[in-house]
Amino acid sequence: MNDIRRSILWVVFGLSMVLIWDKWQIHNGQAPTFFPSSAVSKPAAGATGSTTKDASVPAAQSTVAGAQGMAAPADAPRAVQMRHEVSTDVLKLVFNSEGGSIVGAQLLKHAQATEAKKAKDNQPFTLLMQDQGRVYVAQSGLIGGSFPTHKTPMTLVGDPGTLSDGQNELQVRFESDEVGGVRLVKTYTLTRGSYAIDVQHEVVNNSGQALNAQLYLQLVRDGNETDSGTPFYSTFTGPAVYTEASKFTKVAFSDIEKNKASFDKTASNGYVAMVQHYFAAAWLLGDGVTRENFARKIDNNLFAIGAITAVPALEPGQSQSVKARLFLGPQEEKVLEKIAPGLELVKDYGWLTILAKPLYWLLEKIHGFVANWGWSIVALVVLLKAAFYWLNASAYRSMAKMKAINPRITEMRERLKSNPQQMQQEMMRMYREEKVNPLGGCLPIVIQMPVFIALYWVLSSSVEMRNAPWAAWIIDLSSPDPYFILPLVMAVTTMIQTALNPLPPDPMQAKLMWMMPLMFSVMFFFFPSGLVLYWITNNVLTIAQQAHINHRMGVPLKVTLPFELFKKAK
Repeated sequence: MNDIRRSILWVVFGLSMVLIWDKWQIHNGQAPTFFPSSAVSKPAAGATGSTTKDASVPAAQSTVAGAQGMAAPADAPRAVQMRHEVSTDVLKLVFNSEGGSIVGAQLLKHAQATEAKKAKDNQPFTLLMQDQGRVYVAQSGLIGGSFPTHKTPMTLVGDPGTLSDGQNELQVRFESDEVGGVRLVKTYTLTRGSYAIDVQHEVVNNSGQALNAQLYLQLVRDGNETDSGTPFYSTFTGPAVYTEASKFTKVAFSDIEKNKASFDKTASNGYVAMVQHYFAAAWLLGDGVTRENFARKIDNNLFAIGAITAVPALEPGQSQSVKARLFLGPQEEKVLEKIAPGLELVKDYGWLTILAKPLYWLLEKIHGFVANWGWSIVALVVLLKAAFYWLNASAYRSMAKMKAINPRITEMRERLKSNPQQMQQEMMRMYREEKVNPLGGCLPIVIQMPVFIALYWVLSSSVEMRNAPWAAWIIDLSSPDPYFILPLVMAVTTMIQTALNPLPPDPMQAKLMWMMPLMFSVMFFFFPSGLVLYWITNNVLTIAQQAHINHRMGVPLKVTLPFELFKKAK
């Protein structure tokens, strides 16, 4: 039974090593060996080349319009491009006169670099951009005939400039020239304090004949990977689709390139998005509006995710409008929940979402009292350890009993090493007499593991940790400790935990049990300090409870240090 317990620990250790290897492969641009689905979404090898070519217009969808559509004609007018900057208190946007598209977006409340890497002239975080090295833009236009698209020249009406003091809204209006007798008017409404932009598309029919058009909304992005902060874990970067039927579906760039992307193509709710660590962009149509979702490769290392919906039928001289919203901002869970159902899922907790969401809720409530995310992490771990106190106590009592009888087991194994069958029988008799369950120390820990793994993902995914100070030299909980003090403390506390637990009687296994926490601690030197703080707090509370139980049960504090084990082996 003691071997079973050690086997469980080895499985956990082996899985950790496998995950570390996969993340290292991803960090070095290679495909993960063991878990390919865990990779950061990246284009397939060889997907290089220009990233600055204009995206092609999506083809019209017969399922939306009710008739076969066609792409914009090849002789559509080319735009004379002009850039227009518009600012609110939270956003600085750059519009292109070609199509009235948003080709730049800075988040004024978030710095480009984390505090640990920040220069004196640090700029706001840039989400959307279009330059020689990067492409990430929001576009829209009409298809189904000779209509204005995101390549059509548009004129800015007025000079919206900057949201002034006392002003709550700012409107940016673009009007296209007529294409085939059709004019497209885009009106962006920006609101103070909001990352959600209302976008109205008004279609004016001056063609002299009835027509049916479709509106497309798309996010175009290169497949370049964003910095996830450490080579030992990665976060998803790429397109995503949400519908009430299939919920949140991530779409890898590589799957788009191979034409293997799987998601709900037709829906009447949800959104399409581009997500990355801490931030996201999303197009949202109203609930009940039928749309056709699409994901496609536009050029080498250039991809689009979008939706197409029908514009109501237009008689000559009539105009119709379609309303949408564009979100450009940080993954702040409470804010996202208010914008649209399911939008908070761009903050991806993976398969532990059902546990992670209440943990984040509790963490945020604690922060409302202590006003410091570092101390909020400490307080949350204390509450969790208190909630699991009796379950942990059962595990630690079992470990204490094992530690108390460990010398007898070692002596018995040495005496009966030539008779394995009798050794096993004698060991089971000893367990029965002492009322020791070798698995008693493992099962309670295994039960708690999903909760603490969920908390790990809460801390690694929450944008609130970015540039959030704790105390003294820790000025950014999302960056590694610059002086490696917290990782060293974590390594020491892990070794103390090992000393308090019963070691295997076999000297080689005992040495490996000492080596495991040391090897496991190495990756914490590269982890965000907020995660290391969480682990240290958990270790310290575990040590305190284990030492208290050992003292109450009269278990002597006899520690065999690693160098003593190696000395014995010689």
